Amino acid sequence: MATQFFIHADTEVAQVVFEYPHFILFLEHFNIDTPLQSKTVAEICQQYQISEALFIAIGNLYLRHEVADSTAITVDDLPTIIHFLNNTHRYYLDDIYPKIERAIQEIQQLNDSKEIALLERFFELYFNEVREHLNYELEVVHPYIVQLYKAASDTEIAPNMMTYSVSDYVEHHDDIEEKLDDLVNLLVKYLPYQKDFHIRRSLFLTLVELDYDLKIHSKIEEQILIPLAQNVEQNLKRKQ
Repeated sequence: MATQFFIHADTEVAQVVFEYPHFILFLEHFNIDTPLQSKTVAEICQQYQISEALFIAIGNLYLRHEVADSTAITVDDLPTIIHFLNNTHRYYLDDIYPKIERAIQEIQQLNDSKEIALLERFFELYFNEVREHLNYELEVVHPYIVQLYKAASDTEIAPNMMTYSVSDYVEHHDDIEEKLDDLVNLLVKYLPYQKDFHIRRSLFLTLVELDYDLKIHSKIEEQILIPLAQNVEQNLKRKQ
């Protein structure tokens, strides 16, 4: 695997998937479906009406790079960013977390130990925190940022920035992936085994996939969404 591989406009998207299988999840969050044929990033972006700058910035995050330059990402990209993040939320809530929950329940059926009960309780508390985090973004943060976008586009009056602002989101923003690391640590280091290797392997790989995506999710918010939204908000405040 090429450790210094970066995505560019002329990169063939299917080749990225072959080299970095996690990239298929990135495409799913953008609602980009297969077959990809031999289309380049530029061609995919044109087909799905995604700005190349945004696609390349987030895509390189999935290749374990940082955002090199976000200056080409503009206010016009805000709806696409929100759409991408909302899709990640659905993936977490409707796909990956229920899969984890089912695996833990299967392990518990094969193991009667206090450690397994602890794992189930830990996951229950963690998942409740995740739901609260994601619901806050879906119900408060994302609608507010969409309002900022509409106001910046002169299609809607600016939201009341005296009662809420992006800085409130920054203060509320927490790293839900940190407790996931604790869950992986608990699974690998401390849980006794009772002939359930295949379930634990599946659970471990699912947790790794989730951890990978959650960390990128946070970087998108911290390195792309928040700075862009703050800039739009500040410009609107200067106009008031």
